[in-house]
Amino acid sequence: MKEYEARCFVGLSRLNTGTAKQLSELTEVPRTRVYDAVRVLESQGLVEIQHSNPQQFRAVPLDEATETLRDQYEDRVERLHDALDTVDIVEEDDESPVQQVWSMVGRTAIENRTNDLIENASEEVVLVVGDELLLTDDLVTTLNGIGNGVELVIGALTPSLEDQIQTAVPSATTFISGLEWIHGKDTAENDTAIGRLVLIDRSVFLVSSIMPESKEEQAIFGEGFGNGLVVIARRLMAQGLVTAHDPGQ
Repeated sequence: MKEYEARCFVGLSRLNTGTAKQLSELTEVPRTRVYDAVRVLESQGLVEIQHSNPQQFRAVPLDEATETLRDQYEDRVERLHDALDTVDIVEEDDESPVQQVWSMVGRTAIENRTNDLIENASEEVVLVVGDELLLTDDLVTTLNGIGNGVELVIGALTPSLEDQIQTAVPSATTFISGLEWIHGKDTAENDTAIGRLVLIDRSVFLVSSIMPESKEEQAIFGEGFGNGLVVIARRLMAQGLVTAHDPGQ
């Protein structure tokens, strides 16, 4: 919704019914703009109008409004997917593998990328969880859906978090990570903390950090690293894992 539409909808949700004058006074939306906003809301199935003098407006019940908004959102996402799915990909002449690093911002986008990487693993997933808030239901579902031929190794920073992981993902090999610098007892509250480290098939990695004040998650994602960088990253991530259980051995 645009701002005036959102204000009017919230305003009407607080009233049984209301006129344009009442709604304008409650929401601080100019009276002339109230009519425009209400017409848009009516077209979306969120507001009903009684054509009396003066006109009376009311919002549909919250459950009904939520369902309507959800249907509209899912329909737009589906249409967006279908449209993008038909876009032609420009093929590059140079097909040689390129080592690349990209940055990402936003917990939802980073979690979606993490889940996608895990789902497409063919040999090994090494994951270190730096914050228990990142052990979401979606991530747990993705981890439990890994195929039988994929080795799953998960590190935690604390015994309590390891217990949570063992309970949530019983098929995983878990360990207490030796990466105290992620968010150990000596880490200051205003320091940036590592959120998650992911290494897939020793060739694709993702590492994220959590900003101390905003709690925003930022990440870098790289692929095509069949070299020493991945070897070093993997050994660092697996600190604390018993060598005999190390899939890399």
